[in-house]
Amino acid sequence: MSRLSVRLLCSVLVVMPAIALAQQNGMRVENAWSRAAMQGRTGVVYLTIVDDGAADRLTSIATPVAAKAELHESFTENGVAKMRAVGALPVAQGNKVTLAPGGYHIMLMNLKQPLRQGDAFPVTLNFEKAGQVTATVTVQKAGGSMPMGHDATGGMNMQGMPMHGRDTPSSRP
Repeated sequence: MSRLSVRLLCSVLVVMPAIALAQQNGMRVENAWSRAAMQGRTGVVYLTIVDDGAADRLTSIATPVAAKAELHESFTENGVAKMRAVGALPVAQGNKVTLAPGGYHIMLMNLKQPLRQGDAFPVTLNFEKAGQVTATVTVQKAGGSMPMGHDATGGMNMQGMPMHGRDTPSSRP
């Protein structure tokens, strides 16, 4: 075996446990999307977290396209729409949590580059137990809504209907 083959084999053997662990953590991200936004402004990311493993908590977010990424929640209080930062988001075992317009979402502060329709960029979600999960975010047009066929419940996109961004046991019938 050549030295190159031995190095390659050693690299694969070192990386394999990490790959297996990433697959065993049971956490995955689906339908990650964003709206077009200008450099220096604020952007947003919506996505669905699927927990097929142990209960966990989303504790932080990072992306190279923004100076800062934070988990936020939109809500209505006494008829007034409000938004606040959220320190962590629980994800129950066997459930989905959908970050969608009108509910939980990721705020991208001080964009380092414009987000143009059709572009894609990475976002890394950090979980308390599962560790890092990186997803590719696709950019929709400015003012865009969830891509057709996707909504906060995983069913048909009911454009114009309020979405609370949650798909947890307490919000299910």
